[in-house]
Amino acid sequence: MRLIISYCLSAMLALASANAQSLEKMQWFNEPAEWEIKDKTLTMFVTPQTDYWRISHYGFTVDDAPFYYTLRGGEFEAKVQISADYIARFDQSGLMLRIDSENYIKAGIEYVDGKYNISAVVTHKTSDWSVITLEKPVKSIWIKAVRRLDAVELFYSFDDKTYVMMRNAWLKDNCPVMVGLMAACPDGKGFNAVFKDFSVKHLPDARRLEWLKNNAEKQ
Repeated sequence: MRLIISYCLSAMLALASANAQSLEKMQWFNEPAEWEIKDKTLTMFVTPQTDYWRISHYGFTVDDAPFYYTLRGGEFEAKVQISADYIARFDQSGLMLRIDSENYIKAGIEYVDGKYNISAVVTHKTSDWSVITLEKPVKSIWIKAVRRLDAVELFYSFDDKTYVMMRNAWLKDNCPVMVGLMAACPDGKGFNAVFKDFSVKHLPDARRLEWLKNNAEKQ
């Protein structure tokens, strides 16, 4: 019995390790001047006057905010807890999935007109923006992105238990994606952002599973 329990615990630990993402092995795009990794937590001072946006509405393109990422192929679920000391208009932090400078999705909290907004920007050549305004500030929030085939489902949670969908967006499938932690400060002098317990969990390819089901090996 002890042997069975020990084996089960080892299997659970191995699974947890496989689902976690080692922050130390990730890399920067637009590395900020100040950042630290400690206890599975990334803390950064967000570079002032930075953002991700392409063309629409504002008429400019910027691609210079801090983004700490890992490269992933196929389907996956990414999740992180974020908190920050938002100060200026458009201060933001969250998850980003990025193929290149013309194709990316970012989702998290954005501070606008003194209010916290659950925010998503989807960019394919040009950017769009959707928000859900919160009635009061929140200490932290969990953001989750699920990539399935050519779609990304975005969710938010206040307790890491109940998740609410905020957006379903198209993203080209069958190509590598940079996925990770993003923060931007378009209109201010910088702020502190904290990303805790970032994880990326592999999801088996849905088309392959369907093929295997329809072509099951005969016993």
